Amino acid sequence: PIPPSGHSQRIKPATQQCQLRRRYAVRLSHTRLRALEIGISKLITRTKNLRTGKAVWAAYRTPSIPFEPLVRDVKADVIVVGAGISGAMVAEELSEAGLEVAIVDRRAPLQGSTSASTALLQYDLDSPLTIMARQLGFDDAARAWRRSKLGLESLAAKTSALDISCDLVRRHSVYLDGDILDADGLEKEQEARNRIGLRTEFLSAARLKERYGMIRNAALEVTDSVAVNPRKLAAGFLLKALERGAKLYSPATVDTVEAGARGVSVQTAEGPVLRAKKLVFATGYEIPKIIKLKGHQIFSTWAIATRPQPANLWPGEAFIWEASDPYLYIRATKDGRVICGGEDEEFVDEEKRDALIEKKAKTLSAKLGKLLPKLDTTAEYAWTGCFGGTSNQMPSIGPIPGHPNCYGVLAFGGNGITFSRIAAEVIRAYLTGKDDPEADLFAFEKKAKRP
Repeated sequence: PIPPSGHSQRIKPATQQCQLRRRYAVRLSHTRLRALEIGISKLITRTKNLRTGKAVWAAYRTPSIPFEPLVRDVKADVIVVGAGISGAMVAEELSEAGLEVAIVDRRAPLQGSTSASTALLQYDLDSPLTIMARQLGFDDAARAWRRSKLGLESLAAKTSALDISCDLVRRHSVYLDGDILDADGLEKEQEARNRIGLRTEFLSAARLKERYGMIRNAALEVTDSVAVNPRKLAAGFLLKALERGAKLYSPATVDTVEAGARGVSVQTAEGPVLRAKKLVFATGYEIPKIIKLKGHQIFSTWAIATRPQPANLWPGEAFIWEASDPYLYIRATKDGRVICGGEDEEFVDEEKRDALIEKKAKTLSAKLGKLLPKLDTTAEYAWTGCFGGTSNQMPSIGPIPGHPNCYGVLAFGGNGITFSRIAAEVIRAYLTGKDDPEADLFAFEKKAKRP
């Protein structure tokens, strides 16, 4: 449950929504008929129950986000679909560029996968640099890793500049050996990262135990990771966009989209029509049907959080994760709770995922206790959610092929929030006629390289 102060507030009464549906009933039926005639997909996003259980962020107060029901047609420069962390960052960036932005979501803001995030913000990609170099070539892999580092620095700087209160703290990160990279593999990974200017320290078993009290064969230590409260972070970016004149409508369900050279027309399930020059899908793991998935997968992950226990925490409260698949990931909150997540599986359906919460929570608690035996690993919070992955652990950001003036943000992988920040920058460049130096890395259609 979210405390009352964390609830988003409606501006207009829900009864208007009932009146609206009656008013638009005839027009909506004609629009749906036309959509079928010209081959436009209905219910354009693949809907999912993105999270279940009791996430730890329910323990902390979140700023209220004002929104209003969709009771009339809307015209804007840009429509952003999605009011989670990706949509918030995109909307803030576009509003700063002087564009008129309308944000729509079928849920209230921050009610999707953002609230399930454990918010370990790192520039380390899920795919080690040494492995990604074999997939993309060393130069492109290096570009991806460097941009991730810049993206994380940009996120921290922008959060500070906007004076967003989200419990942001800097942390070191400890990357333990596992079934993907053993001790020798970690040494090679360290060499590759240092080669491209990303300072990384190799920790032997003895040094790891001395510095952090953990018993493993080896680890890499990285600086400049960031811990945040994801709900507060997203709320801050949304509020800044609204302060600049953006509008947020909920519930507003995208039913059909008609895209052309002159702009985009969106028919909503609630009745009104949205018109804009550009449309950006920032719907997280509810992927728009107009995007043809290539190498994208949806996974389920589970997480627990303990009671506050600051006296029992490990040195520096560094992030901890593993070079394994799936991997364990651990962080502390500002009041000394320990969050532990992992046990990822390919998503089947919500019912099967949710039924595993108790079992997965016990497994995570046992693994946490084995690695950090001083902790009380009893779970006060346990939850599950969806996240996306790709074959090369890279996000997909940019124009949607075959749909003019439509853009997608699929910030897939373990770096979702960092990728969301990069997406905001890339989308701003596209919509303002600028060039982003790494846009080609994230494009839905990769251009063939010259031999």
